[in-house]
Amino acid sequence: MNIDKRALREVAEKATKGPWKVFSDIDTKTFSIHTPRDKRCENVIKWGGFDCQPNAEANAEFIAAFNPKVALALLDENIQLQRGKDAIEAVALALRDDMRQSREKLEAAERRIAEHCKVLNSLAAVARRYLPDYDEHPEIQAADELLDSAAGIGVKQQEDIVDSDVGSRNQPGMVVAVHIGAGDFVKVKGQVFEVEETDFDDHDVTLWFVGGNALKCSAGCPVEVVSAPVAAGIKVKGE
Repeated sequence: MNIDKRALREVAEKATKGPWKVFSDIDTKTFSIHTPRDKRCENVIKWGGFDCQPNAEANAEFIAAFNPKVALALLDENIQLQRGKDAIEAVALALRDDMRQSREKLEAAERRIAEHCKVLNSLAAVARRYLPDYDEHPEIQAADELLDSAAGIGVKQQEDIVDSDVGSRNQPGMVVAVHIGAGDFVKVKGQVFEVEETDFDDHDVTLWFVGGNALKCSAGCPVEVVSAPVAAGIKVKGE
């Protein structure tokens, strides 16, 4: 039910505010509603108890109770409730915007961490390969711990995948270029090559293949490592 609150307020403000009282005539069973200052004969409403009005008394009591003063109080309370609702909705909208901005900042930070970890892992792999006493440097250990903590918030680090059955050869799968070593077999553009030698220059890696071919790419570039081929026609060292 829709209530025209403005119209209700206008008529309530024009009426006698109240309180209102109910008076009854025992003989005629007529109920009247008066304001305290009215005389007996100057009733505001006269409600007959006869003429098919079995609820005359209850109706008169209700009208007296719901007088203009009460109506105005309820309208004022409704305004306060609406203001409170509007304030809560404004706060909720502000929180939603803050959460969206925080989520965007977090995602951007995670992307930057992932990029830094990728570079650091590549450099660490090179350091392990060329520094015999790599693990004895405390600053390097601290960097490793930093990478471990970064991995804890969802940033995956590339680990060395080594096949124990074939020495230091990588297992089949995608491996970053800086981790590729001599003896690995890699697939490039549908062809399989055996890696004879690797060379690291700044942030790039060059993979020298048996037969004279080579592949140069960034240190973090993923390269597909495959199992040792047995088919004829594959360029394998010593054949």
